[in-house]
Amino acid sequence: MATTAPLTRRTPEARVQIDVDTKKHGVGKTVLVVDDNAAVRKMIAGAFLSDGFKTCGEAQNGQEGVELARELHPDLVILDLSMPVMNGLETATKLRSLYPKTPIILFTLFGDGQLQVEAEKAGVNLVLSKTTPLKHVVVLAHRLLGLAD
Repeated sequence: MATTAPLTRRTPEARVQIDVDTKKHGVGKTVLVVDDNAAVRKMIAGAFLSDGFKTCGEAQNGQEGVELARELHPDLVILDLSMPVMNGLETATKLRSLYPKTPIILFTLFGDGQLQVEAEKAGVNLVLSKTTPLKHVVVLAHRLLGLAD
């Protein structure tokens, strides 16, 4: 049975409760979070840092995300779909060419069957709704990285 430590982040919009496993599965890993909403980036980053990830790079659009990925060489990438400058699918395509084995999660409010097809073509490993609890996002990231649950 895993024990959990609650992590609460306050945003102007709402209070968010994140339960993160204290076993810290992500120790030593690097995640890149690319989203134009700073509050969303911070919540995702907090969940992964609480899980033991050593570094969490943050970028506000796809172009910045690609540039930061070149510096960080992330083990995992979390992308928003709708962003200025370069959207998530364009970013995924560029990142996939740079890092063919790095798991990419598209974390979006907009999702349908057509998006799944386009995301797969762009090299995205998993499409998740932003309504997915962050604890579940972290668990799914563990699986993509081949880490124990």
